[in-house]
Amino acid sequence: MVAGCCTNEVTLNVSVHRLWKAAVCEDHIHMPKIIPEYFASAELVGDGEAGSTKTFHFTPAAGPMTYVKDHVEVLDHGSHTRKYKAVEGGHLGRTLKSHSFEVKFEAAGADSCVVKTKIEYDTIGDAPLPEEEVQKMRDSPARMMKAVEAYLIANPGVCA
Repeated sequence: MVAGCCTNEVTLNVSVHRLWKAAVCEDHIHMPKIIPEYFASAELVGDGEAGSTKTFHFTPAAGPMTYVKDHVEVLDHGSHTRKYKAVEGGHLGRTLKSHSFEVKFEAAGADSCVVKTKIEYDTIGDAPLPEEEVQKMRDSPARMMKAVEAYLIANPGVCA
């Protein structure tokens, strides 16, 4: 097993309040609408707060992944921080033994924010992940946040 970590940061032209609501609190509702070519559907078990699980079902565009079930460990509305870990599906059992995420949203202005992502993982084998896989893992959250940003800008009443 090899432990790894990657981080990313992206600045978006949407208020922290709207982005937090769409991309965290209601991601199970919005992601299949915003990125239907990747997310087939999603379901929430619980109230969305810490202790809840969210299962995202993927389209064939996701390659060998068909779904991922995430367990919400921390959901802090005051600091706009969410911590969660994959408990089933996704890369688990294929290349990763564990996979956890921390996402923090910081206001950068009235209508802009910075999203900081930290991903920690343990590989199944004794080799590190290939750099191209780490790069995909690092870039994926930023691409999704950019899609949410575009959706919210095009739909100013959503999550207002």
